Amino acid sequence: MSSLAASTRHLLAALGVDKPLSGGPLAVHSPIDGSLLAELQRSTAAEVDAAIAAAQGAFLAWRSVPPPRRGELVRLFTASLRRHKAQLAELIVVESGKIRSEALGEVQEMIDIGDFAVGLSRQLHGLSIASERPSHRLMETWQPLGVCGIVTAFNFPVAVWAWNAALALVCGDALVWKPSEKTPLCALACQALLAKAASEHGGVPSGLSAVLLGGREIASGLAEHPAIPLLSATGSTAMGRALAPRVAARFGRSILELGGNNGMIVTPAADLDLALRAIVFAAAGTAGQRCTTLRRLFVHEHIAASLLDRLRAVYAGLPVGDPRVDGTLVGPLIDRRALAAHQAALAEAAADGGRIDGGETVVVPGAAGGCYVRPALVEMPGQTPLVCRETFSPILYVMSYRDLDEAIASHNAVPQGLASAIFTNDLREAERFLSAAGSDCGIANVNVGPSGAEIGGAFGGEKDSGGGREAGSDAWKAYMRRATNTINYSSDLPLAQGVRFG
Repeated sequence: MSSLAASTRHLLAALGVDKPLSGGPLAVHSPIDGSLLAELQRSTAAEVDAAIAAAQGAFLAWRSVPPPRRGELVRLFTASLRRHKAQLAELIVVESGKIRSEALGEVQEMIDIGDFAVGLSRQLHGLSIASERPSHRLMETWQPLGVCGIVTAFNFPVAVWAWNAALALVCGDALVWKPSEKTPLCALACQALLAKAASEHGGVPSGLSAVLLGGREIASGLAEHPAIPLLSATGSTAMGRALAPRVAARFGRSILELGGNNGMIVTPAADLDLALRAIVFAAAGTAGQRCTTLRRLFVHEHIAASLLDRLRAVYAGLPVGDPRVDGTLVGPLIDRRALAAHQAALAEAAADGGRIDGGETVVVPGAAGGCYVRPALVEMPGQTPLVCRETFSPILYVMSYRDLDEAIASHNAVPQGLASAIFTNDLREAERFLSAAGSDCGIANVNVGPSGAEIGGAFGGEKDSGGGREAGSDAWKAYMRRATNTINYSSDLPLAQGVRFG
């Protein structure tokens, strides 16, 4: 057993995981050095069916628990996250390859959505609506929905689950979670912490939350299962295309957080120091493996040369290496498949006439099995088919523009529509970008990069980036069913729209 595997097992034990970690067919490797961390058993079809049945039974009891009492479970879980923040973050570092600062930030994101959900548990309110009939009251109420299926990706192995789980739990729903095959240990740790919180709560029905380990066959099963009214799935656009029709075929609901090909426009009125810092984090953070990573940069022709010179200088000095080492800013790609996609994209960019700075592999001492690359700046002659596709690695395509309307049109001329940004101090430019004629993305920012959303706002995209919203604002409504209620407190029966019958 490698030293990394041994330390990982100590972390899991501290987090309360008692599941067997060897002898199974699901091999879990660390992207840091490729070492084997665990060999887990996959969930069988019978186990999946049993978990869903147990969740359905738990839902029937949980839906009748008062919402503030449901919120108490999330409060206890969030308190546990605060106590174990450093340990869970370290597990994220080892299993996903994130640098420690970003891993700590991901756990903080879980804590933030937990706090949000606890407050929300006392605010699950509908509307009172004016009735056209005398002595009638018209209102809407929100009721628990059922079992919520959650499918998550490797790049945010715990936060995206928490966005869904915290809201679903206070809304009265049960959970079944299919994490990425690349990061199942983080899921087991979260499940253990939630189980401990449930024990402290004392009123949580058995089976309210389950983790299902396996591949796409489990996600497909969740999409098709009639006992799961809502499936929230995060991953590639291809995954969304495969799952969404299965959910729709049975009239289920889906929240899809899919690919992003995010753009930023930098105008002559921009604060270039501010833009430079935002570009580097958004494009190189998490080794380019965020759905909100900056991938396309449109810079006005009058400032393009000077901004590119500054970007090249910063990129050349970015510390690439072991994410556990202080000072590292760019950790490894998740695996060799991601490395191959990175290299293929750069080769295609060169064939398209792109000028490439960086992008080469980096040898990291003591991490020979990891896939490390230097973030790449690629100056493109135009928005080629390659630029219109998402490559999940730190490649930033840079193009110049002359007119803002031209830049906005180019920005929107891709299939994806997740996150976007403009850097400008010109009020007219900013407001145009945010208007109906501006960015067509679910997230549109001014003087803030596209990466690193707060949980207070609803998160999600348009077009090939999926649909539906998670986290803050009124995203909670997706986890409940709406009922319109009419109450007649008179002795008459006036019909709506003045209809007379009899």
